[in-house]
Amino acid sequence: MALTRADVEKVALLARLRLTEAELETMTDQLSQIVGYVDLLGEVDTADVEPMAHAVEVTNVFAADVVEPSLTREAALANAPRHNGRGYLVPAVLGE
Repeated sequence: MALTRADVEKVALLARLRLTEAELETMTDQLSQIVGYVDLLGEVDTADVEPMAHAVEVTNVFAADVVEPSLTREAALANAPRHNGRGYLVPAVLGE
């Protein structure tokens, strides 16, 4: 599948790109080559290939959840510019 100049102009418009005539010619050629390569990949027999979400098999890399002691409320609020003894006080951002 080859891209036409109109296709590239439409993509440039959607991407809010201003392309010169020379850039349009270059992009049309380069994008056509890319789409042609993707078409070649479509010809590969993948019937025996299991679908995957990631090219590299990755296992859970997160540490286990362990309950540990944390700051007291007073210590957490100690450096707060404004607080009410229960939590931080911040300016309203949604209006009155």
